[in-house]
Amino acid sequence: MKFKIAKKHTSRFIINCGILLLAFSSFAQEKTTKEVTPVLTDSTAQSPHYYPQRYGIRVGVDLFRITRSFYDKTYQGFEVVGDYRLTKNWYAAAEIGHDKMTRNENSYGFTTTGSYIRLGGNYNLHENWLDREDLIYVGFRYGYSNFSQTLNWYQPYTTDPYFPKERIDVNKKQNGLSAHWVEFVTGIKTRVFSNVFMGFTMRLTGLISQTQPDDFENLYIPGYNKKHSGNIGVGFNYTISYLFPLYKSKKDKVVVPTQESEKFDLEGNAIEQKEDLKMIQTNKKSK
Repeated sequence: MKFKIAKKHTSRFIINCGILLLAFSSFAQEKTTKEVTPVLTDSTAQSPHYYPQRYGIRVGVDLFRITRSFYDKTYQGFEVVGDYRLTKNWYAAAEIGHDKMTRNENSYGFTTTGSYIRLGGNYNLHENWLDREDLIYVGFRYGYSNFSQTLNWYQPYTTDPYFPKERIDVNKKQNGLSAHWVEFVTGIKTRVFSNVFMGFTMRLTGLISQTQPDDFENLYIPGYNKKHSGNIGVGFNYTISYLFPLYKSKKDKVVVPTQESEKFDLEGNAIEQKEDLKMIQTNKKSK
């Protein structure tokens, strides 16, 4: 009988200890929640971070032309590139340069020397995150070049195998030549650090008009590059440039979503919610 009573008291003691432990655990969890919750204040949740858009002038050089002047003895040249941000996605662009190309083919050799300018614009297709300023763009250019052509030498054309072809040095130069063309441009530009950008472009060119020597065809045009048949050409450049910021605009600012991220997109524009989502949110607030 005493054993049963002792066993009964022991069971009650174990149950009571379990209840006390459970109550203490709930109290500790509630206290921890209260201590952590105040860190996320209403002001923090309701105050998104803004990243204004920077506007300025970006100036650089074509690395391909500069490096080619070192390893290719037949070429000397340089190109200065620049752009100015007009709106969120539109950039005015320009390139100015100088080329000197000497080429020796099987039956002739020539030298082309002149300067050029290209003017146009780029449209950025890339949506940046936070304060990134990368570009994936398409654009257009109008190009103009003023140059001279020098026919250095040539070999007369003959079908008679008994008479060998003789090289004739002429060094005949003609100044005041010009060319007009248009370009379709596509490229990328990314910020590598601070205000320094690296970029690459591909170009499809179409010749509009040109003046040529009296007895020699233009085979290379500064800024236009090699002229192929059908007045179509291609080109590319690899650039490094530096951005000189002039001002910041909050008009197209990037907004980082907070607790209300389901109501806004990455640019801070309100997202239209479906009726069922609105009803669920309304029920949550009413509780």
